[in-house]
Amino acid sequence: MPELRKDPVIGRWVIISTERGRRPSDFAEVEKKKHGGFCPFCYEHEDKTPPEIFAIRPDKSGHDQPGWTLRVVPNKFPALRVEGQLNRQGEGLYDKMNGVGAHEVIIETPEHFKDLADLDISGIHDVFWIYRERILDLKKDMRLKYAMIFKNHGMTAGASLEHTHSQLIATPIIPKTVVEEMVGAEQYFEYKDRCIFCDIIRHEMHERVRVVYDEELFIALEPYAPRFPFETWILPKNHFSHYETISDEMLNHLSVTMKEVLGRINIALNYPPYNFVIHTFPMQDDANDYYHWHIELMPKLTKVAGFEWGTGFHINPTSPEDAAQYLKQITL
Repeated sequence: MPELRKDPVIGRWVIISTERGRRPSDFAEVEKKKHGGFCPFCYEHEDKTPPEIFAIRPDKSGHDQPGWTLRVVPNKFPALRVEGQLNRQGEGLYDKMNGVGAHEVIIETPEHFKDLADLDISGIHDVFWIYRERILDLKKDMRLKYAMIFKNHGMTAGASLEHTHSQLIATPIIPKTVVEEMVGAEQYFEYKDRCIFCDIIRHEMHERVRVVYDEELFIALEPYAPRFPFETWILPKNHFSHYETISDEMLNHLSVTMKEVLGRINIALNYPPYNFVIHTFPMQDDANDYYHWHIELMPKLTKVAGFEWGTGFHINPTSPEDAAQYLKQITL
């Protein structure tokens, strides 16, 4: 029988439709092969992007030249722009402000036919290291309240270019989804004097039915009420509210965990398109005991349709317990 499950953080309900239960082999296969052709993110096309903000250049080559292993550039078609003032104003009962913010692209490797999961641990480490460094730099701008780091992998997941990359958008307001998590986590803390994410980690480590990968500093698990099949969360085992406080040692462990999780998802689901987001506390706010930064990774296997848009409920045809069992039995 189908189950209605409630997300313990924000109170969102999902339907786990066991009667539609689907195994990894039931989902449509995805062609991993990349097409190539002209790509502005490849070597010797550095002049086809805006001037770089930062790059890792082991050979000490010059700006906007070949020789880099990772490169950060402004988005050529930014959602928000750094220039200008917020100019908050009302228009009758409506509110608006100028589209001030930052929109950056992290080009994760110069190799066009490699994905994030194909990089070695040091390459993945550099990607997550630059996320930290870019947030630390952007938080100096007091107009900016939140930095959302996300990755769209594959056309159906929203990637407009196939060369592996991720993005950072810094906004002058805190996103609604993050506010909902913050409110839910704070309410739980006020009632129990404990972080709800820490409690989730302790519960899942004890039960072991939704754990995908467990190492010294990080855990990867299927959430109890996932919106999507094989939705996977990665959380630090120790409590930290802000991603940008991550230590170098933690970056090493996070890189190993991400490579494991992506590798298992790729094998189980035949290299699916996916999104991941890093949920962290607003960068201008102090550290706290109730919010716990984490990564939410969502393979793109089902479509959001009328029922989901109309109700806010998601229908998930694969239980998180089954998904965890599939993923944790895979060895790389």
